[in-house]
Amino acid sequence: MKLRPISTNLTLKDHVYERLRQAITEVDIYSADADLRLDERSLAEQLNVSRTPLRDAISRLEAEGLVEVIPRKGVFLLRKTKDEILEMIVAWAALESMAARMATVHATDVEIGSLRKMISKHNHNKSATGISEYSEENIQFHLRILEISHCLLLKSMAEGLFLHMRAVRSQAMGEADRIKRSVVDHAEIIEALESRDADDAAVKVREHTMRLHEHVRKTWTRLELARKANAETA
Repeated sequence: MKLRPISTNLTLKDHVYERLRQAITEVDIYSADADLRLDERSLAEQLNVSRTPLRDAISRLEAEGLVEVIPRKGVFLLRKTKDEILEMIVAWAALESMAARMATVHATDVEIGSLRKMISKHNHNKSATGISEYSEENIQFHLRILEISHCLLLKSMAEGLFLHMRAVRSQAMGEADRIKRSVVDHAEIIEALESRDADDAAVKVREHTMRLHEHVRKTWTRLELARKANAETA
């Protein structure tokens, strides 16, 4: 994980926290070969700060459930269990489906059109390539739906799930040819929004996210196996 140096001492603790949290969101923590250990010395050097503000930031991240401090072992990015991930996906589906419903009422034509621009370069022939690029655009697509709902509370609630949902979506996108299905789903979601059909938009978004739920439920057995292995070696 790479970080940019902190350039000012103004509210240094907050700067370190925000920079570290942002870097964590960019780590694919559910990848099988993900390096979950955080090297405090390396992080402090990259940020050009002492250990004190760094440890303060780590304490805040631990309180948020994003990292785990294990005595005599170090600091580790915290993966959710499979059951926890499934619950988060359900919660996200509920929030985003309501956001889609509200977007049919409150979003402008230009705002809805921005979603079509986001998917315009993807088609059935290209969707099997550029997994990393498409994964990021997929995440931005879903965040955009929350934004154009014009409901700040919905967006704020979803941000609490964002770190892990981003990682889950990123990891799952390259599995089981899910990009092709995603491209089709996104087009149908946009059509429902453009038609200002609140019920259809909400259903399309919810079904799209629940397909991710079903995929994780059926295939992500490695999380439970890793959890058992860690418990045995702890």
